Amino acid sequence: MENQQSKIINHKSRVTVVGSFAVGLTLRAERFPVRGETLLGHDFDMGPGGKGSNQAVQAARLGADVEFVARLGQDNFGAIGAALYASEGVGTTFLLHTPERNTGVGFIVLDAHGDNFIILDPGANALFSPDDVELAKERIQNSHVVITQLEIPVATAGHALKLARDANVISILNPAPATRVPPEILANADIVTPNETELRIMLGRAPDANLNSMDLCDELLQMGVQRVILTRGAHGATIVTRDGYHTMPAMQVNVVDTTGAGDAFNGTLATYLASGMPLEPAVRHAVAAGALACTKLGVIPALPNAAEVTQLLSSG
Repeated sequence: MENQQSKIINHKSRVTVVGSFAVGLTLRAERFPVRGETLLGHDFDMGPGGKGSNQAVQAARLGADVEFVARLGQDNFGAIGAALYASEGVGTTFLLHTPERNTGVGFIVLDAHGDNFIILDPGANALFSPDDVELAKERIQNSHVVITQLEIPVATAGHALKLARDANVISILNPAPATRVPPEILANADIVTPNETELRIMLGRAPDANLNSMDLCDELLQMGVQRVILTRGAHGATIVTRDGYHTMPAMQVNVVDTTGAGDAFNGTLATYLASGMPLEPAVRHAVAAGALACTKLGVIPALPNAAEVTQLLSSG
């Protein structure tokens, strides 16, 4: 494990994250309200978020050379993002600011079990275009891994995947929040990382459709996806390839807040793959990072560093 950790620290894995930034406003309550009900909450917190931003910070904490390609507003919330990237060592060469829309904002409610629901106003993220991604073409071509998500327009995420595929760079699509994804975009994704619900929605099924998840993963493979990594929360993650599937068990931790677990998983996966680590151990590290992200309140404070990931793997 120590050799793998040193590899991350000593080898500058070049990760480019094409994605979203939003300021998260978090409130905790004992349970979720029903329609028309007002509940008293507590533990209010405001801080930087957005799936792309979180994944970029996670990669930087593991020692990667990270560039974040995104659009923010010209407002106080955008300034929160700029301060975060300066403190975390995330590159901002291709970070754009627009006066046309507010910076993205997400409202997060947590219950006593650490489960959450989120409502997002994408703001400036909605203006993020394929032409904006084109500005980062050279960086993408010189990356080891490019990762994108769906809090930005699907066409923009798709262009990032295509640029990566054309340059023989590993391309990862984290299909969250869930929406249907055209087959021509999926064909440019080397790796797709849905959860059970996202898997169904991205293929045009109902979110609760009673279908075999492995069969749906096979559909993605038939569309040109090279590997599917199905994240399953407390049940770990399943790697699905044309040769079969293999499940990595979850790590047992005290769950406080699940909000950033998926971003920790994806940022860690991108970083360790960029370092040259094979897929299975990279997924194992990602599962550990996702577990650690559940142990603290708030996303950014909970994203682990390489030593913490290694320690959890060693103790397991």
